[in-house]
Amino acid sequence: MQRVGAFLEVEFMDDFTRADMEEALRAIASMINRTEKAQEKFAQGTWQHTMLSNNLKALHIALPMLTKALREVSL
Repeated sequence: MQRVGAFLEVEFMDDFTRADMEEALRAIASMINRTEKAQEKFAQGTWQHTMLSNNLKALHIALPMLTKALREVSL
């Protein structure tokens, strides 16, 4: 995980403004909320529930990485 985070910092984070990252953070938080609500509508074991679980895992990985990058931009 450290290696991926370092790669993102070096390769991509310089291309985005603070406002871009703040908007992305809001969007990710919103997607997490909407995905959790949608997941409640599907029975565990269905492909829809599994897909939404996988999406949530990815979003929960992205959220702290973006938060960390945003903090570092503030320094």
